[in-house]
Amino acid sequence: MFSKLFRRKEEAPPRTWNAPDGERLYAIGDIHGRLDLLNILLAKIEEDDAARPAAKTKIIILGDLPDRGPDSRGVIEKLMRMAAASPDIIFLMGNHEEMMVRTYQGDRQIAGTFDKTGGKATMLSYGVPEDVYDGWDLGELAENAASYIPADHIEFLNSFDDWYQAGDYLFVHAGIAPGIAIEDQNPAELRWIRRSFIESTVDHGVMVIHGHTITEDVDIRPNRIGIDTGAFNSGVLTAIGLEGSDRWFIATP
Repeated sequence: MFSKLFRRKEEAPPRTWNAPDGERLYAIGDIHGRLDLLNILLAKIEEDDAARPAAKTKIIILGDLPDRGPDSRGVIEKLMRMAAASPDIIFLMGNHEEMMVRTYQGDRQIAGTFDKTGGKATMLSYGVPEDVYDGWDLGELAENAASYIPADHIEFLNSFDDWYQAGDYLFVHAGIAPGIAIEDQNPAELRWIRRSFIESTVDHGVMVIHGHTITEDVDIRPNRIGIDTGAFNSGVLTAIGLEGSDRWFIATP
């Protein structure tokens, strides 16, 4: 009588994702006009960085600087000063930067979306009286934005990259279209995509770090990590830290 031998199938160990050797990366989620939270988070990042061994430190801003919160102008000016002082800050284009730039350029159609998704707060931060803003139709919003927003602010926003890769990590604002090489991605997808990326279980070959889709806490999945914790409303602005195979999170308040 022979007994059957069964071998237990061994599960593959979890995949390890690595930042480039010698680099420490911090990526910050959607800021949306919350200069107060940005200042707090940057101070926490500086403290965290100083407490660790020396490394080449880079900060990646995942986009959506303006709209919804009370001080979009202050956020943009703060980050413009930081960009001028250091080459180690990477800025990525979000859908809200796109809307602000296109409204400034006179795009009446996008001005409607800009208005519905927090653009009023942005324009008020640039000195538009509320009663004046409320009296504008969408055509007037598109026509008048350039009278209030400095041209160098738009030049700054328009200089943002669509994606940034460091080691095994790919940083984008919204996500990527599954199954398409990053070089072939449509920039609109990188700024606006949601459901087809969020629900995908495809191995992208990299770990995607993104914002855009709000979750109550950091959203960690096998193929992506979402760090948009709805700062403009929740008061929680989140950053992810990456070094070697380690990852950690820093958040306000």
